[in-house]
Amino acid sequence: MVLFTMIARVADGLPLAASVQDDEQSGQGLQEYQTQAKKLFRKLSQDPNPPARCSLETGNYLFHYLIERTVCYLVLCEQAFSKRLAFTYLEDIQNEFMSQYSTKLDTVSRPYYFIEFDTYMQKARKSYMDSRARRNLSNINNELQDVQRIMVQNIDDVITRGEQLSVLDSKASYLSTQSQKYKKDAHYLNLRSSYVKVAAIIIIVVVFLLFLRYWIL
Repeated sequence: MVLFTMIARVADGLPLAASVQDDEQSGQGLQEYQTQAKKLFRKLSQDPNPPARCSLETGNYLFHYLIERTVCYLVLCEQAFSKRLAFTYLEDIQNEFMSQYSTKLDTVSRPYYFIEFDTYMQKARKSYMDSRARRNLSNINNELQDVQRIMVQNIDDVITRGEQLSVLDSKASYLSTQSQKYKKDAHYLNLRSSYVKVAAIIIIVVVFLLFLRYWIL
């Protein structure tokens, strides 16, 4: 389930728009997570090179965020909600937001200046929550490549302990490099094993021919 969505400017962490679940009771219970989201935006504004995509664990939920063209799009979901679907939803939000407000982003100074964008986010959230739409989008995303360079980290480690988000990006790059290294090593060993087998066959044939030659003579 998508619980709320927030959009903020990365440079200064200024919230630009937000959309909270329609249920008033649920909305009140999400205030703690909204506060965490604002702290995360401020943290991102202090990081010179934050990862463009990331997932952060908080209690029973997950924050997923996408940074595109100096704007951060963040959503809070239940852990069981598809990560691929969450990022597809954020990409949808990003495309529509930039098509409407890209020329105004640098001139805004008041929080939630684009609050009217909540109307679109509510419609998008409902469409992604619809069971039929969710099944169709899942089928489409199954044909796409996995979301790359997304690290799951506890949000307290990022906000409270001050761990830089760029470290997560470095960890992801290291894992990717190691994976490629192991792949190359495996290919080399397989190739070497094939050469050894071919060489053994050649030696056996040569020895057999020499044996026949001397035996006939």
